[in-house]
Amino acid sequence: MTVESQKETLGFQTEVKQLLQLMIHSLYSNKEIFLRELISNASDAEDKLRFAALKDDSLYEGDSELRIRLSYDKDANTVTIADNGIGMTRDDVIQNLGTIAKSGTAEFLKQLSGDEKKDSKLIGQFGVGFYSAFIVADRVEVFTRRAGAPVAEGVHWESKGDGEFTIAQVDREQRGTEIVLHLKSDANEFADGFRLRGLVKKYSDHISFPVVMQSESEEEGKKGEDETVNDATALWTLPRTEIKDDEYKEFYKHIAHDFEDPLTWSHNKVEGKLDYTSLLYIPARAPFDLYNREAPRGLKLYVQRVFIMDDAEQFLPLYLRFAKGVVDSNDLSLNVSREILQNDSTVESIRTALTKRVLDMLSKLAKKDPEQYQKFWGEFGTVLKEGPAEDFSNREKIAGLLRFASTHTGEESQKVSLDEYIGRMKEGQKKIFYITADNFMAAKSSPHLEVFRKKGIEVLILSDRIDEWMMGYLSEYDSKQFQDVARGDLDLGDVETEEDKKQKEAAAEEHKELLERIKKALEDKVQDVRATNRLTDSPACLVVGEFDMGAQMKKIMEAAGQKVPDSKPIFEINVEHPLVQRLESENGDERFGELAAVLLDQATLASGEQLADPGAYVSRLNRLLLELAN
Repeated sequence: MTVESQKETLGFQTEVKQLLQLMIHSLYSNKEIFLRELISNASDAEDKLRFAALKDDSLYEGDSELRIRLSYDKDANTVTIADNGIGMTRDDVIQNLGTIAKSGTAEFLKQLSGDEKKDSKLIGQFGVGFYSAFIVADRVEVFTRRAGAPVAEGVHWESKGDGEFTIAQVDREQRGTEIVLHLKSDANEFADGFRLRGLVKKYSDHISFPVVMQSESEEEGKKGEDETVNDATALWTLPRTEIKDDEYKEFYKHIAHDFEDPLTWSHNKVEGKLDYTSLLYIPARAPFDLYNREAPRGLKLYVQRVFIMDDAEQFLPLYLRFAKGVVDSNDLSLNVSREILQNDSTVESIRTALTKRVLDMLSKLAKKDPEQYQKFWGEFGTVLKEGPAEDFSNREKIAGLLRFASTHTGEESQKVSLDEYIGRMKEGQKKIFYITADNFMAAKSSPHLEVFRKKGIEVLILSDRIDEWMMGYLSEYDSKQFQDVARGDLDLGDVETEEDKKQKEAAAEEHKELLERIKKALEDKVQDVRATNRLTDSPACLVVGEFDMGAQMKKIMEAAGQKVPDSKPIFEINVEHPLVQRLESENGDERFGELAAVLLDQATLASGEQLADPGAYVSRLNRLLLELAN
């Protein structure tokens, strides 16, 4: 009988309680994944011991043969998963099994709708690990002892998944962790040797440690000798020709703790100046903390097949933080640390090569399967948009992967590539035109697009919050310059005829007095007033100065609490418009100023910006309406 001491009952963290309830109900249709998750955790524990033992081999305690043992008891209706890995202390157990130490967990759980099918996919983004045990068990026991700790410091943890758990100190000879699942009555199918073997082969064949079970004779299920039921070979070390697609997919789910298949992967062995193997994956769905730039990210690092660390972020830039996978190098030392990785020239060379590989994977996916690439873009496009600012040397390659909404499609979805846009450019068009706005409808209805509609020129519509910032780092693509249609002088190239240019110059000269009068009336609000070549239907519009900050960037800086530089817009007037012609005929200075201010406020609203003084605008408009009524 096990003697327990220091026994206490503790409550699960609120987020754990919520996750347990949601998971037990949402994932029930795919309950067999519990074994994959628990074996994956056991494999991680073995990896961590092997790494720790590089510095202190006494942690092996005389047993360096690492393995995962799987057993069952039909009579007791239990399944047991045991490893002889790193193990846990009492504090480790409370931290790892009682709380979820992931920032953003509460916000993530608020997204869950109660719709089991939708929630099961979202929970897959989160990664449930150990808690998947409660899908099939109504009681779970954990026995563990940290490698190197005294026998008396074993820990016994137990819970029914109902909001609390007990934890006690026990004597435990064996280091590592043993999990005993007391199966629910409708999950007794798993207390069966052949069923468990099938699941190991299906989900965990690629685990690099042996998963051991006792062999069974055909005579009434008698148990025999130990046998390894998985291949127990690190998948990435095998030749590509020997690996099936299903094996690649299951290995991804093991390292990413994901429930869905990846979109694509690339397995590559490099020999020569550098000697390393990489297996990289693009997930199908974004993790819940993708936009937290401080969240753990990166590849699993192995050196000469020995696990070194999870989340080695030095091997890929931040804008590719969605990529998952393994890198195994023969050129790094076994005692490499995060600090050494930061300044290692070998790491920098591998990083450059892996970055190119991920971008090539995405290019290939976009060409081979545009539908799947569109799925990738919907999940990760905003993160990829960070690339031009962070990775100068790959800007052109990243730009080719970007997708945009456009006036050509008229849809809000971002599907147009720059290559497609260039292929549709008008004869004589030299620039790639785009417009930025807070949302798609504001951009689509912007007066700045009027001349482009008239000329049949396609304009890219950029409405993500990051877009204006991104375009600050993209000056050209395929030797074509980008032009913001709402910034600076508008150059339509040879699409604008000589006659168009002459008409604009003549209009500016003919109405010079009007433009100066408006500028005087609005001198504290605008930097210049000029005749436009942008408008066909609207009376006026606002234009951002060539080197001034746009509205999107101002909002980002304000939200970050940073000081926004002062700048006034350029006010462009459509001198052919009846309202402008009515303004021109106004003799009284006060009334002229009122009308000019209304035109400016309307142009401000049309550009998607807020008025500095909405009340004054309403008062002016009301006065004008009353005059009309009389």
